[in-house]
Amino acid sequence: MSQNKSNSARIDKWLWCVRLFKTRSLATRACRSGKIKIDNEDVKPSREISEGTIITIKSGAIEKTVKVKELLNKRVGAKLVDKFMEDLTPEEEYKKIELIKSQSVLKRPKGLGRPTKKERREIDDWLNK
Repeated sequence: MSQNKSNSARIDKWLWCVRLFKTRSLATRACRSGKIKIDNEDVKPSREISEGTIITIKSGAIEKTVKVKELLNKRVGAKLVDKFMEDLTPEEEYKKIELIKSQSVLKRPKGLGRPTKKERREIDDWLNK
């Protein structure tokens, strides 16, 4: 299919190919800023990876852990991603996202309409604290 002939691939390109990043430049930036680690060590975008490599990705509030199943040289459709990567992220990490989402939702009683300018300022002040 879309495999590399060699036994290794650049990490930034592979992360983009398996749709962990929207663009390759975002994957490169994440590598340079220390959000991508292999064996608890920061990696450069040009770092070569091989099948079986375990990668840790700091993404917002969670740390994703993935294992490379197969190497790629072209971006694949979302339905095919499972063939190339195994998600080893613990369930607790995904629960963090749900907790954050549930805490940041501001509920307003039905029928009150949109907030007034004064209410909007109060909401903004409350959210910024």
